[in-house]
Amino acid sequence: MVMMIRKSLTLIALGALTLAAGQLSGRRAPSFALMDSGMRYHDILDYRGKVLILDLMQTNCPHCQKLTVLLERVKAKMGDKIQVLSMVTLPDTTATVSKYIAAHKVTSPMLFDSGQVMAAYMKIDPLRPAPVDFPHLFIVDAQGFIREDFGQQQVQSLTEASLTAAINQAMQGGIVAAPPQPKSATPPPVKKK
Repeated sequence: MVMMIRKSLTLIALGALTLAAGQLSGRRAPSFALMDSGMRYHDILDYRGKVLILDLMQTNCPHCQKLTVLLERVKAKMGDKIQVLSMVTLPDTTATVSKYIAAHKVTSPMLFDSGQVMAAYMKIDPLRPAPVDFPHLFIVDAQGFIREDFGQQQVQSLTEASLTAAINQAMQGGIVAAPPQPKSATPPPVKKK
């Protein structure tokens, strides 16, 4: 009975997270090749064929620290079926990242971004500037499509069971249909004051 209740609660939580998440999902993951704290480059194309968990974070963010612990547990449980990559930008440096890796026993690569890759994932541009709410988690399927994304609020609700279920769903799914293209590539006019 307890197991049935746990499974039901996990499914309900996953359903709620799926409804709340996904504003940045359903599209091909933006490409990147970024250096990690060990000065090795990681190209997203190197991970095709695996589910990729991409964590946009900052080392001084308390929610990010909790997510790191969760990601390490899920990675240990799922093994080489998934790859976890964390991505930081300024104000993080090699020193802050090295300290973070040691303090939190991080086994996944932590990549340095100048902000352009994060902007591409978050769909930020000059017409739609927006702050990144750290952490932000993306689940990219084996074909390179973003299956799920979880903003700060949704990340706080993630459990090991709900994250594992979302990863398993990405493993089982086929290619996500691309969202419809806008009828006009011209951005809306900017109103002058």
